[in-house]
Amino acid sequence: MQLMLLVGGAIFNQAYTTTFNVMALWGSIGIAYIYVKNEGYEPLAGGLTACASFLMLQTLAIDSPLKAALTSGINNGQMSGKVVAENIDKLPHALQTFLEAPVTGVININWLGGDGMIAAIIVGLIVGWAYSAMMKAGWTIKLPKQVPPAVSNQFTAMIPAGVILIVTMLIFGAFNNFAHTDFLQWVYKTIQSPLQGVSDSFGGAVVIAFLVPFFWFFGVHGGLIVGSIAGSLLQANSFDNAQLYRAGKLTIANGAHVVTNEFYNNFINLTGSGITIGLVIFILIAAKSAQMKSLGKLELVPGIFNINEPFLFGMPIVMNPFLAIPFFLTSIVVAISTYCVIRFGIVPPLNGMAAPWTTPAVISGFLIGGWKMAIWQACTLVISTLIYWPFAKKYDNILLKREQANETK
Repeated sequence: MQLMLLVGGAIFNQAYTTTFNVMALWGSIGIAYIYVKNEGYEPLAGGLTACASFLMLQTLAIDSPLKAALTSGINNGQMSGKVVAENIDKLPHALQTFLEAPVTGVININWLGGDGMIAAIIVGLIVGWAYSAMMKAGWTIKLPKQVPPAVSNQFTAMIPAGVILIVTMLIFGAFNNFAHTDFLQWVYKTIQSPLQGVSDSFGGAVVIAFLVPFFWFFGVHGGLIVGSIAGSLLQANSFDNAQLYRAGKLTIANGAHVVTNEFYNNFINLTGSGITIGLVIFILIAAKSAQMKSLGKLELVPGIFNINEPFLFGMPIVMNPFLAIPFFLTSIVVAISTYCVIRFGIVPPLNGMAAPWTTPAVISGFLIGGWKMAIWQACTLVISTLIYWPFAKKYDNILLKREQANETK
């Protein structure tokens, strides 16, 4: 059994490391690719140039694994890791140098995942813009029309790609020699880490929970707008949690995040923006107006899969003052309560698993946090019902009176 667990763990670890843990690299390629494609040029070369630039901007070295192993705090039968760490400077100079020497000529995979996400977005956008601008300006090698496109495209890309890579080398050299760091580390420390802290705060959770229904109330896709701004930060938080989960250290004390991409998808947007399942439940149980009854039947199945556009535009909830309060309030209450139950250890932090946003409630809770999270997700459905019920009942009575008035005419 132990052997099966070890083998299975190694297989899943390999799959995770080479897919989920290199999302920043894929992101830099994809962003530049789409940018260049939207500008009307052959996109593959732009995406590959962004990939090369992203890799070129990081220091090809990792800290000494020997020193890390000695100072990990694991007893070795003679001295604890703490003792070694406190006395390493007393060792012979040659041995100190050997233990502390970084491993060079290797790619630090940490920067290919969550830690490099914001840098990847910056690189992808800048490379996509620069490549397209040079193509538009005619900085290309022009070949006769008789040359096949597969060949001519490679020559066409040589000058823009070459200029971008030369500039990338200069940027790396500037950071390395004057700032004693690299671009990816600098972006992480000065931009990504502070923003992740803001997004993972109590205030960040409340703001996100407010903005999604706020935009939707005016008919604008709130999830798309908020996701485009906060999505990369929340995804980076998910990456961090996934790393802790793999190491068996997923606790708030060890630095686990509360507000992650799963927090956003599977709680703030559970059953759709505004968590409208409570409105569906009211309609199925107590609605009397024909309009509500028909929309409730229409929304039930989509709502199970977290799609509620039929409600937003059919009820409508958009620009509807009668349903505005529960639409805003439910998201905020669920965000606050979920933040608190995770922060205070009532349920475990989210494990970073990327459950599809269409995964039904309770099932998604189990996938992203185990049985406790599944139970809590069920509780949020009850919260939604309690908040929507009195407002939905009032609105249902208004609709019923209108229908009765129309019948008497």
